[in-house]
Amino acid sequence: MTTTPRTGAQSPALATQGAADGTMTHAQVMRALSGLLLGFFCAILSSTVVTNALPRIIGELGGGQSAYTWVVASSLLAVTASTPLWGKLSDQFSKKILVQSALVIFVIGSLVAGLAQNPATLITARVIQGLGGGGLSALGQVVLAAMISPRERGRYSGYLGATFAVATVGGPLLGGVITDTSWLGWRWCLFVGIPFAVVALVVLQRTLNLPVTKRRAKVDWAGAFFVTAAVCTLLIWVTFADDKYDWLSWQTYTLVAASLVLTLIFLFVETKASEPIIPLRLFRNPTITLASIASLFVGIALFAGTVFFSQYFQVARGESPTMSGVMTIPLIAGLFVSSTVSGRIITRTGKWKAWLLAGGLLMTAGLALLGMLRYDTPYVYIAAYMALVGLGVGMTLQNLVLCTQNQVSPDDLGAASSTVTFFRSLGGAVGVSVLGSVLGTRIGHHALATIGQLSAEDQVTAARASGSGQLPDPAALPAGVRTWLEGAYGHGIGDIFLYAAPVALVAFVVTLFIKEVPLRSTNGLAQAAETNRAS
Repeated sequence: MTTTPRTGAQSPALATQGAADGTMTHAQVMRALSGLLLGFFCAILSSTVVTNALPRIIGELGGGQSAYTWVVASSLLAVTASTPLWGKLSDQFSKKILVQSALVIFVIGSLVAGLAQNPATLITARVIQGLGGGGLSALGQVVLAAMISPRERGRYSGYLGATFAVATVGGPLLGGVITDTSWLGWRWCLFVGIPFAVVALVVLQRTLNLPVTKRRAKVDWAGAFFVTAAVCTLLIWVTFADDKYDWLSWQTYTLVAASLVLTLIFLFVETKASEPIIPLRLFRNPTITLASIASLFVGIALFAGTVFFSQYFQVARGESPTMSGVMTIPLIAGLFVSSTVSGRIITRTGKWKAWLLAGGLLMTAGLALLGMLRYDTPYVYIAAYMALVGLGVGMTLQNLVLCTQNQVSPDDLGAASSTVTFFRSLGGAVGVSVLGSVLGTRIGHHALATIGQLSAEDQVTAARASGSGQLPDPAALPAGVRTWLEGAYGHGIGDIFLYAAPVALVAFVVTLFIKEVPLRSTNGLAQAAETNRAS
């Protein structure tokens, strides 16, 4: 298959945005990245701004722990299923149009979510948001790889990391303030990303002018369908296991078998597709295989280990949504520092594996220490443990993508980048679903074990609060029942962190076997230009 850059109406693009050989100056890169970073900020903000509002959102919409888990998991599911498709499309069509399309999808999802009247509508809207967010997350890495060489990419990945950190720390704070402001309310948490998305659309139109590669290829819709079906079936199983049915039951056997069959069909389809969304040949490279496996376990540990912080601070400690956001700052501060510092040092030295290994150890240690969490644990300890997790995440996520991009040709940049992101999102979706189900069980176990300490009257109140099927409001409970409930939630959420720690350790062990390959000094555009000259 031959590829030829389509200059046509965009022929000035290389002249204004980069040299004819595809190289770009720092100013040109930053101009091109401005709208992209804004879109990335928008996607991250949408997922974090609701974090501290979720207990109140689910409570007002009449949902319970299952709905709470699915509001998070549904978005991750959409990101997981759509990421490979976005990545593959970026190898075939205009990256600029794809980013703008993702923003439009995100806006539609945000409007539907903000108008939701029940948990089912909200979950559906979060799926739409996830489709757009998946495009923004995957395409951000792809565009970065096209413009910047692996050797220089650490520096600019730091900007992505900083944007991630600002959106992650600003989102919960902003969401908490909006939720606590009576004349706004939680619905504006779901609307707040829309203005940023509109501005990003306009800025992208003016600043992102990459040359478009015209390729005659078919979109692998069959592969997209079967991978989505396989992931959905898997998540339905892990979400409802131990709640609607036992882990060992006919429902489990049926759903697991269906997921395996759909996976096998997907693999078969990929071997026959002319342009598979996940080219199986990529896994012949041990670095890509190991990075994908590590990303899967990092996703489980990262999302499952952090998504329940808002419940801990609001239910187990009785904090407001605003204060809940403030108290998670150490986590984001650690991520911000490690992503920017490690990125710059990697650019200067060209060495990345030591950072990857250090990140895995820090993340494992932080999650293990958070496993000792209780409702009355001094906050100074919690802050230190969160900072360790943040430092580890900042060193791990971007370097798993970097080592993958360093080993593929320009034609496979999108597919390879999205493959690693796919496994990370899959791990997150599975982790949130499994540990969300386990959390309900652990909270019930600790609550039952301590309910005998309450008076007879308080036991009736406690049974009514815990048996309603909705997330409880500690402020509405008597003092004794409130302390009992906070203790159960604090201990249960601590158990979740403890379960996430060994998963992070597995990711660290996998990264030990990734071979450090020197980072290339040419970007994707330059490699493509060189290939075209040779042909």
